[in-house]
Formats: sequence, structure tokens, C-alpha cells
Amino acid sequence: MQEKPDLQDEHIIVCLQEEYGLSIREVVFLPLGADINTAVYRVETEEGEAYFLKLRGGEFNEAAVSVPRYLSDLGMRQIIPSLRTQSGSLWGRVATFRVILYPYVEGRHGFEKKLTPGQWNEFGAALREFHSAEIPPALTQGTPREDFSPRWREAVRVFLERVRDETFEEPSAAAMAAFLNTKLNETLALVARAEELAGELQRQPPETILCHGDIHGWNLLIDSHERLFLVDWDTLIFAPRERDLMFIGAGLADSGYSPQEEEAMFFKGYGRTQINPTALAYYRFERIIEDIAAFCDQIFSSDEGGEDRKQAVDYLQFNYLPGNTIDQAWQSYRALK
Repeated sequence: MQEKPDLQDEHIIVCLQEEYGLSIREVVFLPLGADINTAVYRVETEEGEAYFLKLRGGEFNEAAVSVPRYLSDLGMRQIIPSLRTQSGSLWGRVATFRVILYPYVEGRHGFEKKLTPGQWNEFGAALREFHSAEIPPALTQGTPREDFSPRWREAVRVFLERVRDETFEEPSAAAMAAFLNTKLNETLALVARAEELAGELQRQPPETILCHGDIHGWNLLIDSHERLFLVDWDTLIFAPRERDLMFIGAGLADSGYSPQEEEAMFFKGYGRTQINPTALAYYRFERIIEDIAAFCDQIFSSDEGGEDRKQAVDYLQFNYLPGNTIDQAWQSYRALK
């Protein structure tokens, strides 16, 4: 969320006092992330201790907090676990938000600070440790399961019809509509290929495991001591492991390495595994389609958002740049033939 939510800092301070027993001196909103349901803050106590505060609105999967805490308790050091409230819960509440508090880790994400070869190895090893962990079913109740639904594909088709037929006055909506009108055939081709691959996977469903669901460079944190952390677990899903592995070499941003180099370094840590190329290609298409649908919904279903709206337009256009996510998706598809 790029703009501060309509919630007074005083309410946050009172919540942290009641839930965590903290005396807060300062609350600073951080304009980070593309999730319009999540606001984050840096908070500092009267004693000078710093914490990272996450306010989660909308749908909330408890596993997004309980699973990483469980992994941390198992000894997985690449996790920053949420802190417990005075009553022992992993989250509190203020207004319509869940309140989740973490130690503050000063660092940069994996596209601001390029991962070293050793960190790529560690990333692979950590993700394999998570994929192999035996997590109690009680902790994952309510976690969605992959069904290769056409939901996002149908949504994109509807929005493409709208941009063909409607005129938009709000600047971000007008800019996105104009851009999508230049990309209609290209976008419909993405939808068609994802639909084809989804059909194949529905006929022969792959094995599923618990996946992070969004484990790319923006959700890797490197601190000042070069320690690597896997963050932002809100997208947990039971799915084929390709749901996570598809991000490696997918053209999401400039990592400083070629896709082939990324894969070699990552899998040195992750270890040998059999990749389902159909699932890999499907997820590379479907991720782009989901992003398009989500950004269109954000832009065309409301005029609210300010800076979040401008960011949504930029993020959508990024996918279409040469060598980025769309090109990588088509490369994965051609590899099937």
C-alpha cells in the first residue's frame, strides 16, 4: 500500500499498548508493496526498540502467520516470525485490521540488493526446507488449494471488453485503458495459452505441496549482515511446487544474472527435483493474467488510491517489456513443443 490508510496513529498506539504491552514513541507509515489490503509501519518504543508493524485488511488466512512461526520454531533461520501478544496470539486487532508485529530488520529486497551466488544457493536450500517440512494440518486449515480455476482469465476478458467500449476520465484509468487497447491481441493470446495449459493440468493433476505462492526477489530481504530472509506469507496455497519454482528465471526484474544463471545457482541449493514443464509454463502465464486482472480491478472498479493507482499502471506495463515476464512465459510454452 502506497498511501496511508484512514486510521489514526493514536489508535495504533493504544492497540500496541493493550495487545503487546509496548509504550510507543513514534509510528511511521512506510509506502511499500503493491497489496492494497496491507499497510506497514515502523514503530519505535519509548525505550528505543524498533518493530515492523503490518496491518492486514480484507481476507486473512491465519496460516500466513502461524506457518512461518512454526518454521522459525523448527530452526529455519530465514524466517522473521511474528511476535506474540500478551495473551499468546500471533496477531491482534485494530478497527478492521489484523495487527501483526515483527522485530524490525533493516535491509533491502532482492532486486534492490542483488543476491550473491551464495545467497541464491541459500534461497534454494531454504525453499526446499520449507517445501519438505511436515507442517501440522491444524496450522493450514483454510489455506486455498489450486484448482486451475478460470476466475482470473474470465476477469481479464471482461476488462478487455470494457476498455474497448468505455471511455475513462480518471488519468490512471485512461492510461491503463489506452495501454491495454494496444495490447488486446497479445493479452488474449496469454489467456488462451493459460486456458489450454490449465485444461491439461486438470486432466492430469500434479502432486501438490504447501507453497509460498509469491516468492520472488521483492519478498526476499537481505539485512546489513548479508543474512537472507523469506518474507510476506499472505499467499500460501497448496499447489504443485512449480507454483513457487516458476519465479526462478521468470524475468520478474533484473537480478544481475541471466535466467539460466539464476536457475543454476538456485537449484544448487534446492537440489535435484523433477520439474513439470506444463505446470511451470501454466504458472508463468497465469501469474501475469492474475496481475492484469487485479490491477484492472483496482483501477476500473474505483477511483480511490492515489499513488497506488499510478503504481498499478506501471506494474501492469512492466510485464510487457522485452525480456520480461511475458517473454519468459512464451519461452516456457515453446519448450513444451
